[in-house]
Amino acid sequence: MLLWKTFIATFLLVFLAELGDKTQLSTMLMAAHNESIISVFLGASLALIANTVIGVYLGTIISKMLPLHYVHIGAGIAFLIIGILLITQKL
Repeated sequence: MLLWKTFIATFLLVFLAELGDKTQLSTMLMAAHNESIISVFLGASLALIANTVIGVYLGTIISKMLPLHYVHIGAGIAFLIIGILLITQKL
Protein backbone atom coordinates (compact mmCIF):
# COMPACT_ATOMS: atom_id res chain seq x y z
CA MET A 1 0.00 0.00 0.00
CA LEU A 2 2.84 2.40 0.84
CA LEU A 3 4.31 1.88 -2.64
CA TRP A 4 1.08 3.03 -4.31
CA LYS A 5 0.62 5.89 -1.84
CA THR A 6 4.14 7.15 -2.60
CA PHE A 7 3.63 6.67 -6.34
CA ILE A 8 0.34 8.58 -6.40
CA ALA A 9 1.65 11.37 -4.16
CA THR A 10 4.77 11.78 -6.31
CA PHE A 11 2.77 11.72 -9.55
CA LEU A 12 0.30 14.34 -8.32
CA LEU A 13 3.02 16.60 -6.89
CA VAL A 14 5.14 16.55 -10.06
CA PHE A 15 2.12 16.76 -12.37
CA LEU A 16 0.72 19.82 -10.60
CA ALA A 17 4.15 21.45 -10.26
CA GLU A 18 4.79 21.11 -13.99
CA LEU A 19 1.44 22.55 -15.13
CA GLY A 20 1.96 25.89 -16.82
CA ASP A 21 5.67 26.14 -16.07
CA LYS A 22 8.42 27.07 -18.50
CA THR A 23 8.96 23.45 -19.50
CA GLN A 24 5.35 22.96 -20.56
CA LEU A 25 5.24 26.27 -22.39
CA SER A 26 8.50 25.50 -24.20
CA THR A 27 7.20 22.09 -25.21
CA MET A 28 3.97 23.62 -26.54
CA LEU A 29 5.98 26.12 -28.59
CA MET A 30 8.23 23.38 -29.98
CA ALA A 31 5.18 21.32 -30.97
CA ALA A 32 3.56 24.34 -32.62
CA HIS A 33 6.65 25.03 -34.74
CA ASN A 34 7.55 21.49 -35.73
CA GLU A 35 5.82 18.96 -37.92
CA SER A 36 7.12 16.00 -35.95
CA ILE A 37 5.21 16.11 -32.70
CA ILE A 38 6.53 12.61 -31.93
CA SER A 39 10.09 14.03 -31.88
CA VAL A 40 8.99 16.85 -29.58
CA PHE A 41 7.20 14.37 -27.31
CA LEU A 42 10.16 12.00 -27.15
CA GLY A 43 12.69 14.81 -26.62
CA ALA A 44 10.66 16.41 -23.84
CA SER A 45 9.94 13.04 -22.22
CA LEU A 46 13.60 12.02 -22.23
CA ALA A 47 14.61 15.39 -20.78
CA LEU A 48 12.09 15.03 -17.94
CA ILE A 49 13.21 11.45 -17.30
CA ALA A 50 16.87 12.57 -17.17
CA ASN A 51 16.02 15.36 -14.73
CA THR A 52 14.04 12.93 -12.59
CA VAL A 53 16.89 10.40 -12.53
CA ILE A 54 19.29 13.14 -11.41
CA GLY A 55 16.83 14.37 -8.77
CA VAL A 56 16.21 10.90 -7.34
CA TYR A 57 19.93 10.09 -7.34
CA LEU A 58 20.96 13.35 -5.65
CA GLY A 59 18.03 13.13 -3.24
CA THR A 60 19.13 9.64 -2.19
CA ILE A 61 22.72 10.75 -1.65
CA ILE A 62 21.80 13.93 0.22
CA SER A 63 19.31 12.12 2.47
CA LYS A 64 22.07 9.72 3.53
CA MET A 65 24.45 12.57 4.34
CA LEU A 66 22.07 14.97 6.10
CA PRO A 67 19.11 14.59 8.44
CA LEU A 68 15.79 14.86 6.59
CA HIS A 69 14.87 17.95 8.61
CA TYR A 70 17.80 19.87 7.09
CA VAL A 71 16.90 18.65 3.60
CA HIS A 72 13.36 20.02 4.06
CA ILE A 73 14.69 23.37 5.31
CA GLY A 74 17.17 23.59 2.42
CA ALA A 75 14.49 22.76 -0.15
CA GLY A 76 12.15 25.34 1.36
CA ILE A 77 14.82 28.03 1.26
CA ALA A 78 15.70 27.12 -2.35
CA PHE A 79 12.03 27.40 -3.38
CA LEU A 80 11.74 30.79 -1.66
CA ILE A 81 14.86 32.09 -3.40
CA ILE A 82 13.69 30.83 -6.79
CA GLY A 83 10.23 32.33 -6.19
CA ILE A 84 11.71 35.71 -5.30
CA LEU A 85 13.97 35.62 -8.35
CA LEU A 86 11.02 34.76 -10.59
CA ILE A 87 8.85 37.51 -9.11
CA THR A 88 11.60 40.11 -9.51
CA GLN A 89 12.29 38.76 -13.03
CA LYS A 90 15.93 38.05 -12.24
CA LEU A 91 15.58 34.42 -13.32
